[in-house]
Amino acid sequence: MSFSSTIRLRIPPNLRASVLGAVNRLEINFDPRVSVQRVKRYQFNFWKETVPYALLTFLALFSLAVMAHPLWFKLFLITAYTTLVLIPFSSQFVLPATPIFSWLLFYYSCQFIPAAYRPHIWVSVLPTLESVLYGANISDILTRYTNPALDILAWIPYGILHFALPFIVAACLFVFGPPGVVKFWGTAFGYLNLFGVIIQVLFPCAPPWYELREGLVPANYGMRGSPGGLARIDAIFHSNGYTVTFSGAPVPFGAFPSLHAGCSTMEALFLSHFFPQYTPFYWSYIFVLYWSTMYLTHHYLIDLVAGGSLAVVCFYYFLPAEFKFINAPTPTSPSLSMDAESGLPKSLNANGHPNGYGGWEGDDADEEGYELPGRP
Repeated sequence: MSFSSTIRLRIPPNLRASVLGAVNRLEINFDPRVSVQRVKRYQFNFWKETVPYALLTFLALFSLAVMAHPLWFKLFLITAYTTLVLIPFSSQFVLPATPIFSWLLFYYSCQFIPAAYRPHIWVSVLPTLESVLYGANISDILTRYTNPALDILAWIPYGILHFALPFIVAACLFVFGPPGVVKFWGTAFGYLNLFGVIIQVLFPCAPPWYELREGLVPANYGMRGSPGGLARIDAIFHSNGYTVTFSGAPVPFGAFPSLHAGCSTMEALFLSHFFPQYTPFYWSYIFVLYWSTMYLTHHYLIDLVAGGSLAVVCFYYFLPAEFKFINAPTPTSPSLSMDAESGLPKSLNANGHPNGYGGWEGDDADEEGYELPGRP
């Protein structure tokens, strides 16, 4: 007897409804004139939009000026970004990510800043402050005992999840969050990293691996970075990926503040705010990541406190008023209009809501049939 079987991927109805609802909110429009008209109508918030956009423009021009690349490459970057911002379909993704792009461009360009214009590198400030504030050099204590099992445990959050989680969090917000939340994520996350790199450039400090490698000998910009404890991961996997990456880092003396701590704290703040049912899990992960940064000799405890504090400031400063008392609605929530025939979320707008993921329209996400919880 012969028979055939079919393996089908069964997607839970709620997840399916969320994904389709998120896709349904996308704006499918490729007419640049629409974006131009929206910019003309858009009312910028001076402190939260006009000033930050002015800062982004200045840093972008500075980064392009110091970047040691041909003029045609710089013009290509400008043209590509402008084109993507003008097209409504791509703008809903590119515009919210503008602070992130600015951070990446500035971080990359830091390696081209002449050493003569860079400030003094502080070698002993961080370990001294840590001993004064906490009574001991906590990071030094945590690195005295190492073994392969702890190396792997520290590597997973520090060397893998740190780079993957921003995309995962953005995807969760995209699918399960309310319209406009992705724009908020891109703004808060981007400015956190941008401000962090600016501080690292203006106040360069040697990380713990430098103290272990060089002692308190004065540092200079000719010195290369170090993978710290991640060198043991390279040894375990018989590779040199982390050694090459960290040795050529554009900002090798960027210990303060810790952007690993800042990014993970920002992720926990977003997830706790919009999906609070798993809050203990989010902050447990933060605890492990904080430990891993010190165990791998990349940060002092004071760096983590500074990075986490910067994340909190950026989160609450850029938090839109309509999101202050909100938890993301589920696809079956009464606040989300459902189609009686298909059982799927109705379109918020025939073209997709213009502000669903960061368009130029005002924060009117509740005017197209989507009632934000907690709003009168």
